[in-house]
Amino acid sequence: MRPLRIAILAHSTNPRGGVVHALELGDALARLGHHAVVHAPDVSGEGFFRETICRTVRVLASPAGHDTRRMVEIRVADYLRHFAAVGTAGFDVWHAQDGISGNALAALKRDGRIPGFARTVHHVDSFADPALSSMQRTAITAADQLFVVSPLWRDWLAAEMSRRAAIVGNGVDLGRFATPPDETDAELRAQLALPDGVPVFLSVGGVEGRKNTIRILEAFITARQTWPRARLVIAGGASLLDHGSYQAAFARALAGSGLPEGAVIVTGPLPQRLMPALYRAATTLLFPSVKEGFGLVVLEAMANGVPVLTSRIQPFTDYLGADDVVWCDPHDTSSIIAGIAAGMQPERRALLSERGRACAAAHGWTEVAARHIAGYESLLETTLSAGARATMKRHADA
Repeated sequence: MRPLRIAILAHSTNPRGGVVHALELGDALARLGHHAVVHAPDVSGEGFFRETICRTVRVLASPAGHDTRRMVEIRVADYLRHFAAVGTAGFDVWHAQDGISGNALAALKRDGRIPGFARTVHHVDSFADPALSSMQRTAITAADQLFVVSPLWRDWLAAEMSRRAAIVGNGVDLGRFATPPDETDAELRAQLALPDGVPVFLSVGGVEGRKNTIRILEAFITARQTWPRARLVIAGGASLLDHGSYQAAFARALAGSGLPEGAVIVTGPLPQRLMPALYRAATTLLFPSVKEGFGLVVLEAMANGVPVLTSRIQPFTDYLGADDVVWCDPHDTSSIIAGIAAGMQPERRALLSERGRACAAAHGWTEVAARHIAGYESLLETTLSAGARATMKRHADA
């Protein structure tokens, strides 16, 4: 098979799940001998959150403000302006990872600038704004090849949009996350003021409704009665969507919790080099999400041997075994509380650590990249055939 030239488009340069997936996919494709280039609008001007093997392109991002619909429209326009300047002739395959890049590629396809494109549907959001819902749908329906990371979203696309999608899964880089302690461990603890020898309950993804952060806080308040020196660390949160109302509700809940200052640490996005140390500092990952595409941070924690508490819902039940994690009902705070207690039992922790490492080791990015190749080849066959038909029609009309 000849090497493919693949343009992968993401929605930002920040460490969100879809962007992590895009960069890891690009690196894995490069290792397989393909020429993958990951593109993304660079709002901060600081580039992608980590270095890569594959080539990356920072798309100039215009000021967008805080209105989500306007921001999406501006980012699509940024992409179109970029490709108007540099052209589209250098790639065999075009691959969108989200709704923003999907709409940009849909416009390029409509204008005849590209023959077609693939789209990975990590998850589907619920928008009150009809325009955002319409753009989200266009980014899916205009795609010629669909990928998903879990059976949950394959089945959803079949039921709701009558579209077939190939499951490619997700992975974890053991060379990055299954690593021994180093100088970053002391740096992280100093930065977060984490005392030694206290339980550290970790939540990754920032303060968001679908991350269930308020119920995590409520469960932690109860857990502090058993472990009075415990800390709750809420890391990440580089989202393009507006979570202001939920974050305000969380702030009110925290202010009224009676917890001492420093018991809850909200870090915001951390440098990538500190993420392995963050997992090594964690006693348990609390990930009782109510909606996910896959939940990459589960694998990252498992790679470090960190016990995981997560929701007994898809997509987690699609790739995790009965004894791989502590399961909970994400809509029931008492279930999360019971799960925290269960995950603190020494014998259970040893089993969770062992099974978690085995689960992480079974999810490699090379395998994820290899699952894309058949879809890319099918896309090329479809678009080339369509191009040939269009050429024949033009000749016939002439």
